[in-house]
Amino acid sequence: MSADVMAVAGVDEKLGGEKLGPGLLVLVVGPSGAGKDTLLAYASARLAERTDIRFARRRITRPADATENHIAVDERDFAQGVALGSFPLHWQANGLSYALGAEVAQDILAGCTVVANGSRAAVSEARRRFARVKTVHVTAPVEMLAARIAARGRESAQDVLARLAREPALDAPPDLTVLNVGRVETAGDELAAFLQDLA
Repeated sequence: MSADVMAVAGVDEKLGGEKLGPGLLVLVVGPSGAGKDTLLAYASARLAERTDIRFARRRITRPADATENHIAVDERDFAQGVALGSFPLHWQANGLSYALGAEVAQDILAGCTVVANGSRAAVSEARRRFARVKTVHVTAPVEMLAARIAARGRESAQDVLARLAREPALDAPPDLTVLNVGRVETAGDELAAFLQDLA
């Protein structure tokens, strides 16, 4: 088992069935290519002095690359982490496994606002596991989404269209919708202002 999974083991056991609180989890969700990682990086830099607002690094069963500052975990270690109750939230999407680490639980227990790149399919489970959850829906026109995904060079055009077609719906209206079609600063400032008002 990796040191990362060992370090986060036991989250479920510590919770004892209770919801995580009193802090707030903000899930930034939306279709692939909407620019969630870009906006999160911008907002994180803008709010760097706010120690009460934390930006989570996801665990993903994908090698590290330049598109996201995530922690790469292999399938075996991820499965072990799930079996041990290591992750306060985990989900599957686009053939990969994703999770938030135990540091998220610790920050929530300390009363912080934690901001994470999430999945619309995981929002209902997040509401079950966390006492306070808000959602930010980042989106853009389909043509722009497809162009952004294709620019990553990880998928064929057919795979891109299939990915966009299977994007799930939210379980409730989002607390904020960001149309990310112009300069990063425009949408990024909107997200940062929203997070400041929450914290």
